[in-house]
Amino acid sequence: MKTVLCYGDSNTYGSPGNAAAAGGYRHAYANRWTSRAQQTLGSEYHLIVEGLPGRTTVHDDPIEGVYKNGRRTLLAILESHTPLDAVVLMLGTNDLKARFGLNAGDIAAGVGVLLKMINIFALDYGPIKTILICPPPILEVGAMAGMFAGGAAKSELLPSAYREIAQTYGAAFLDAGTYIQSSRDDGIHFDTAEHVRLGQVVASSISALLA
Repeated sequence: MKTVLCYGDSNTYGSPGNAAAAGGYRHAYANRWTSRAQQTLGSEYHLIVEGLPGRTTVHDDPIEGVYKNGRRTLLAILESHTPLDAVVLMLGTNDLKARFGLNAGDIAAGVGVLLKMINIFALDYGPIKTILICPPPILEVGAMAGMFAGGAAKSELLPSAYREIAQTYGAAFLDAGTYIQSSRDDGIHFDTAEHVRLGQVVASSISALLA
């Protein structure tokens, strides 16, 4: 069995763009992209889901808490699930919040820190392949528009910056925005159809990477 860690934020956790339409704060288990990927890959793969709403790449959140910093928890999570064959990393959306004042290059650099950590960890615990997913562009709509003010334009610049950082650290690259779009309800999360599509695409990427 091949074990894959999915490390991300609320979109890996399964938060919906429209909670009322989804029937709650989290998409039903079967409707999350991680579950769809697991279903597509089958029993020869085990996907471990580590998605935390509000998680950043490497930044302490002064409002939501320092534990939202992806760098603070990554090594513990890697070690707790070892041995791993691959890590699927999708972070950066929360770095677009206005309070952080980051540009696309800054956000990609934060992702690079995490990719470097995974590579160093693998020196002691065995080879780990990585897939870096660039989240789709956000929309400044709904209740969170103010929180993400200015983020939409920055998010459009992330794919090229992420592609470059993936090459730097030897990670496979997937631009989610090529396949899905953020919800028009809140501009940040994914609706059910987008989860289904992303799950299929990620499954194909994992299968190719670990073939």
